[in-house]
Amino acid sequence: MQPYLPAVATLLAYLVGSLPFAVIVSRLMGLADPRQYGSHNPGATNVLRSGNKLAATLTLLLDALKGYVPVLLVSAYGHRYDLREGTVALVGLAAFVGHLWPLFIKFRGGKGVATAGGALFAFNPWLGAATLITWAIIAFLFRYASLASIVAAVFAPFFQVLIWGAGVPALVVGIISLLLLWRHSSNVNRLLAGTESKLGCKGVTVASKHAQTQQGTHGHQRARGATHRQARGKS
Repeated sequence: MQPYLPAVATLLAYLVGSLPFAVIVSRLMGLADPRQYGSHNPGATNVLRSGNKLAATLTLLLDALKGYVPVLLVSAYGHRYDLREGTVALVGLAAFVGHLWPLFIKFRGGKGVATAGGALFAFNPWLGAATLITWAIIAFLFRYASLASIVAAVFAPFFQVLIWGAGVPALVVGIISLLLLWRHSSNVNRLLAGTESKLGCKGVTVASKHAQTQQGTHGHQRARGATHRQARGKS
């Protein structure tokens, strides 16, 4: 094995993880930049606040794939270059870190739930499924996406260690879980204060706010025009 190959694979995974799909999808679909509204996070949950479910779904899938694909490629083809389990784990961590601190948007990324989920599924589909089921149960019972993400992040390393054993993958899963918990610290504060938004709660979306602003602007312009016409009529 060439000694630089693990570093190259890890760097490429970080660059893939740095792709800000929330920003890219929003721009391609003519939506507002997700960094300018809501939580200001470039992630699927914040894109959903635009009122465009398709854009949010595409962001979610692409964010998950950028965690899944690099790990899958190294797992499938890395043996040809003697890239072993440690490199596979580092590649998953690098893709996740790329989402948290993306090179392409000044290192200000999202919370990384979808990218972490994609990496876990690529590490071990059973681990990914167990973590996803945990998320779904908590989300169904309590209706908080953030709480579901926090609980899933806590359980993921325990699933790995208790069922599949310790080692480098377990260490990486633990690091990812700790980073997820850290990124959700503000959500923990809102949960404790009782101000966290629940799944399915209706609110004023960015799109509707934009429409209201546009209507207000046009109404103001029409009023000004009428005032000017009246002034000309009197002169």
